[in-house]
Amino acid sequence: MSESGVIHDIGYQRYTGPRLGTGYSARALYTHSVRSAYGLGRSPWAKVLPLGLVGLAGIASLITVVISSQLPQPVLDYVGVASTFTFAAAVFVAVVAPELVSVDLRTNLLHLYLSRPLGRSSYALTKVAALATATFLLLAAPMLIMFIGMAFSTDDGVPGVLEEFGGLLVGLVAAAVHAALLAALGLPIASLSGRRVFATGMIIGVFLLTAPISAVLRELDSGTIGRLAGLLDPTSLLNGVDQWLFGADVSLVPIGSFGPVYGLVTVALTALGTMAAVWRYKGVKS
Repeated sequence: MSESGVIHDIGYQRYTGPRLGTGYSARALYTHSVRSAYGLGRSPWAKVLPLGLVGLAGIASLITVVISSQLPQPVLDYVGVASTFTFAAAVFVAVVAPELVSVDLRTNLLHLYLSRPLGRSSYALTKVAALATATFLLLAAPMLIMFIGMAFSTDDGVPGVLEEFGGLLVGLVAAAVHAALLAALGLPIASLSGRRVFATGMIIGVFLLTAPISAVLRELDSGTIGRLAGLLDPTSLLNGVDQWLFGADVSLVPIGSFGPVYGLVTVALTALGTMAAVWRYKGVKS
């Protein structure tokens, strides 16, 4: 006859280890998001677009090095690489941003994240930072390839290598500006839908369909309106910043004396986009 009311010791113990807190959760989510952006730890199909874009950018950079080594002056500087690949970076953001946030919304995984020490604002800022980092890596990869090629082909010895390194640093700063703006614009748009196709379509609509409008205005007016038309689409806006702040050789849009306006609008949009991402997640039910 079995006894009732007996308490058995089955080995449960209290956790006495360190409480890692919000910082550790944010770092873990950041690392996971950057890896997910490039399909690491996911199916082979998830790696095709991001790694394919990196590969194409690297090949284009190698071709640039080969051509530049045969000419007195390089055909493209490091800032020009950022300007040239901005369109590819916009496509990258349109595809990757929904992967970072839309899946969490659709599968209700966001509720699990918010049940941990990670707060809503921390989640949003971490995702923006991860998307910006992934975009920065896409732009930085061809610059590094170009630097290695140009450093080995220079005829000026150590001074030539140092000059190339200085140009690389300027290019990386430009890449960081591009990545910050594209991520700040793309992530809050992606968070509006739990379906990746819809989210990608909305980002493409903002990033790519605004370019023809800007181009038409530049064709219709060569004065103030034409020079400010680049503010309407991210690619032209960033090229304007590159011309004003870094003296980029690639000129996609005439900015005249409105370089500071392009800079201020870039800073404002980056800040507003980041705030919009935080505000969006404050309204998500958990």
